[in-house]
Amino acid sequence: MNSSSSQPAFNDRMLSLGLARVSEAAALASADLVGRGDEKAADQAAVNAMREQLNLLDIAGVVVIGEGERDEAPMLFIGEEVGTGKGPGVDIALDPLEGTTLTAKDMPNALTVIAMGPRGSMLHAPDVYMDKLAIGPGFAEGVVTLDMSPVERVAALAQAKGCKATDLTVCILERPRHEAMISEVRNTGAAIRLITDGDVAGVMHCAEAEITGIDMYMGSGGAPEGVLAAAALKCMGGQIYGRLMFRNDDERGRAAKAGITDLNRIYTRDEMVTEDVIFAATGVTGGTLLPGIKRAPGWRTTETLLMRSKTGSVRRMIYKTPDQG
Repeated sequence: MNSSSSQPAFNDRMLSLGLARVSEAAALASADLVGRGDEKAADQAAVNAMREQLNLLDIAGVVVIGEGERDEAPMLFIGEEVGTGKGPGVDIALDPLEGTTLTAKDMPNALTVIAMGPRGSMLHAPDVYMDKLAIGPGFAEGVVTLDMSPVERVAALAQAKGCKATDLTVCILERPRHEAMISEVRNTGAAIRLITDGDVAGVMHCAEAEITGIDMYMGSGGAPEGVLAAAALKCMGGQIYGRLMFRNDDERGRAAKAGITDLNRIYTRDEMVTEDVIFAATGVTGGTLLPGIKRAPGWRTTETLLMRSKTGSVRRMIYKTPDQG
């Protein structure tokens, strides 16, 4: 391991194409399992492909957001080292298949997702729930906050946009725990787009409201996905706030293990991801953000969203590869 003084610089431009290949490989590996009803097999195929591609990159990478703790995940666990070890030290946040259920059922918006930044740039979020709130770019900081009620959030965003509450659409994960929130939002007159899974994609929808029709995301979901979503918005623009939620002492212990001492802290986007990052997502099943994998005799085609926060560049890359099956 190089000392910090001789550590190679994080060259986001040079590493971005490699990151796109990692995301593409995971998507292609899960292609044969779309609609086959086997969530675990789809996830494992994506994990294996993503790990294999990561280990080809000239990085000294550490997975800070991964498939779980070492004893829970055979590969790409939190703390796992990836890459050749010859390049810059980097943090990696990933979800090899965001939407395993969506993939198994061939439902929209399953993605492969990965983000990379300099070592120490990403919140080491424990595997607990996080209360999240996100909006797209172009608004004053703090126009909506986690301390507001759902009704207040809708009213504040409508005022900031110069529209009526009835003109807004809020994305919420469909879970019993959100029933009261859903009722409150509907009472404002705003529309709700319920999603069954995939809250990284749900947050990303806010950044392209004119395309997706989603103005705001709210509700609780996995904390690791919150960091991934923050990395995406770091590139696309927009605001996200997250507060960790703890149900028992075991989960509070996970926070302590991750070095988190203030259990009530509200994290902003730039506190979850403190430096410039690169982000890649590839569509597995078709959705509002990305088309799914397309098949033709002898060929498969993927589309990948590749972004760099340093330049604000957003590329859509189409990759056509011979079918290896």
